[in-house]
Amino acid sequence: MTEEQLLQQPATAYMNEPQRQFFRNLLLAQRGELQVRIEQELRALREQEVHSDPADIGSAEAERHWQLRTLEREKKLLDKIDQALERLARGDYGWCAETGEPIGLRRLLLRPTATLCIEAKERQELRERHLRDDG
Repeated sequence: MTEEQLLQQPATAYMNEPQRQFFRNLLLAQRGELQVRIEQELRALREQEVHSDPADIGSAEAERHWQLRTLEREKKLLDKIDQALERLARGDYGWCAETGEPIGLRRLLLRPTATLCIEAKERQELRERHLRDDG
């Protein structure tokens, strides 16, 4: 099934087996690509040269810090993909964790690891912003 075919399905087909298979394939493909990137980052970290010039050491350390942050973000995304695959296996995928309403195909295509519908996500962001502004 293509994205176009997915979006053309009636609302009553939401999270039927073909749609679940589409998202399973999408998540598995993203997971595979992410694993390759993580392995490449790890290899690059292991292969970094040791510098004796203080300027080079500082530059290399900044680069290493950036790579570690990227790696951390990618590992968090990998965890989210694994959690989405678990939700698929349980039959919870595509449904808002807060409201139980459909998350929506378009939102899932943009963010396949989403656990909240748009309205619930907006409420969450408002709460977070309120807490941050009060703190």
